[in-house]
Amino acid sequence: MDLVIKNCKLVNKIGEYSIKVENGKITKISKTPLKADKVIDIKSNYIMPGFIDPHIHFRDPGLTQKEDFKTGSKSAANGGFTTVIDMPNTIPKTNTYEALKEKIEIAKKKSVVNFELQAGPNNLEEMKKMIKLNPISFKIFMDLENDESLEEIFKNLSILKENTKYNGLVAVHCEKKSIVENETAKLKEKKENIPIDYTYARPTTSEDASVIQSIELAKKNDLKLHICHLSSAKSLHIAKNASKNMDVTWEFTPHHLLLDNTAYNTYGTFIKTNPPLRPKNESVRIEDLDETSIIGTDHAPHKIEDKTKGVWNSSPGIPNLETVVPLILTEVNKGNIKLDIIPKIFSKNAAMAYGLKNKGEIAIGKDADFTVIDLRQEGKFNIDEFKTKATYSPFDGWNYIGKPVMTIVNGNPVMDKL
Repeated sequence: MDLVIKNCKLVNKIGEYSIKVENGKITKISKTPLKADKVIDIKSNYIMPGFIDPHIHFRDPGLTQKEDFKTGSKSAANGGFTTVIDMPNTIPKTNTYEALKEKIEIAKKKSVVNFELQAGPNNLEEMKKMIKLNPISFKIFMDLENDESLEEIFKNLSILKENTKYNGLVAVHCEKKSIVENETAKLKEKKENIPIDYTYARPTTSEDASVIQSIELAKKNDLKLHICHLSSAKSLHIAKNASKNMDVTWEFTPHHLLLDNTAYNTYGTFIKTNPPLRPKNESVRIEDLDETSIIGTDHAPHKIEDKTKGVWNSSPGIPNLETVVPLILTEVNKGNIKLDIIPKIFSKNAAMAYGLKNKGEIAIGKDADFTVIDLRQEGKFNIDEFKTKATYSPFDGWNYIGKPVMTIVNGNPVMDKL
């Protein structure tokens, strides 16, 4: 059955358009009316290329009490996302052929949105096997590796690139293990720790050193680098300079853009995440968003009991899939950022970074993934209305202006609140 979506506003285009979809692909974009078996009227709202979240943790298969691909993908659709990229630090780790194969089968059965999977590093032979299953990239948690093991991992990825169809993309969590260990040990010597101590246990210096190291290792081994949840203003400067001479991209989370470490005094360990919230003068901020930026939510849900075990034992992670788009659209309505960067920071740039060639644009021949935005809709976040299993959010109760009202995946509406 073919589909026409009518009365569409497109960013930086005058007037309204109709978009025709056949077999999950965009086949026509026209100012004149189009006919189809099914017609969706989006009522003069903005239609954008389906939003892509390059950084989520859906917890399947071993921690499904926190989230699974069913609830997580419904959360994604509810938040306006049509594609998600899942991380490999699950139980078991997604760092073997069998574990990757199992997760693919789980996601195929459960997910209501498009998905891609990252693989974790292993020995070279195991990584060669995993490449047969087409992981979108390899993810390295640099805070869990020493310098020697990092050298070996990056070297193996370079060999993998030369001898298989691996695209050479490596995503990195940048915190320097030795600095984190040293600073944490110092803070644990205090008679009593408070939540904000976590900021200083994993300081910006650990991120800055790790970003420099990841850039050097990627350049040395001829790999493409994507820096996850970049939170340090100095690290951003380092990454921007490196991007002039090599293929490096980075993503921002909503919590690092909108909160600083004083939030620990309000939210306690509920706001604990890695890397932690930064002091205001060291953090990235909303004005750092530009047309080259990427938003990655680092959606990382936990049970309440996991978040309330004290400074050191509480699990790090914040659920963000259902708050991030309204939060950023609110900044558009405040005049802090421009509307025309929204399709880029939520879709096009992530598609380019991760090689999703059929996504990221509304153009003939591209996948029929769309996010419909009502820029005028006002409301207040209510965690009880979310689809995620997580029942906490630092943004619960915040007011917003602007919201996703429809999510269309491969030509099929999976969220409709028009």
